[in-house]
Amino acid sequence: MNPGQPSTPALAPPVWLITGCSSGFGLELATQALARGHQVAVTARNVDQIRALAGHSRAMILPLDVTDAAQVDAAVSATMNRFGKIDVLVNNAGIGYFAAVEESEPAAIARLFDINVFGMGRMIRAVLPGMRQRRTGCIVNMSSAGGLRAMPALGYYCATKFAVEGLSGALREELKPLGIDVMVVEPSGFRTDWAGRSAGESKTQIADYAATAGATRVALRAVSGRQRGDPARAAGAMLDAIAAGHPPAHLLLGNDAFDGAMAQLDALRAQFAAVETIARAADFPAR
Repeated sequence: MNPGQPSTPALAPPVWLITGCSSGFGLELATQALARGHQVAVTARNVDQIRALAGHSRAMILPLDVTDAAQVDAAVSATMNRFGKIDVLVNNAGIGYFAAVEESEPAAIARLFDINVFGMGRMIRAVLPGMRQRRTGCIVNMSSAGGLRAMPALGYYCATKFAVEGLSGALREELKPLGIDVMVVEPSGFRTDWAGRSAGESKTQIADYAATAGATRVALRAVSGRQRGDPARAAGAMLDAIAAGHPPAHLLLGNDAFDGAMAQLDALRAQFAAVETIARAADFPAR
């Protein structure tokens, strides 16, 4: 800079609001975002589980249960009051549930959707007014490899993640003209506590599903803590994707996620081609 020339104001660090930071992806994202100099609203239902991050000058520790609309509004307001903006919202809060569709319990299904889908919607509605006003921002919605292909024992869990995919796709089209990005993250098995502590299961288990839903449930529990995916590498990949500008619409994470998604595309193409004649014959005849 030449002497006497006015200095260029430093850009304010990006501000992140991350839900579900008590463990796994949320904790890794918050930790790495702070290490990169970002400002982070670190949230969890139990703030005692995230106290270790309270010493960071750029961290704000907030209680947040995404099923509580008042807490959602309070967390967004507190973040805006402290940092003046929200650049990145990460909808990471979520739970799992293992059960065949017939075994699934209504109360558990309702809770699953309230956290994984409706909670995400509450967060999106709360941050969008500020992002729209500034005409910039990024919304990151945590889906799953199970949001692209369904698996036994995960019927209602996959249903919530399919819902995340559909809502995110519509939201992306609505926000694209406003300069706001939407990225869906689809991880396969990672060494988080999702399959161990976080995922509940039905009390009733029907013998006829032992070879399908039952076997999958046992396998998922058995592999917990030994999955191929590294949460630290995944968090770094998400941060890099956002830092590069215009993040991808879909971010697959893990070899199993990528291979499974590609296999699903091939299977769908073959299934659709098999009924092409029937599909095309359903329209009124061309004149």
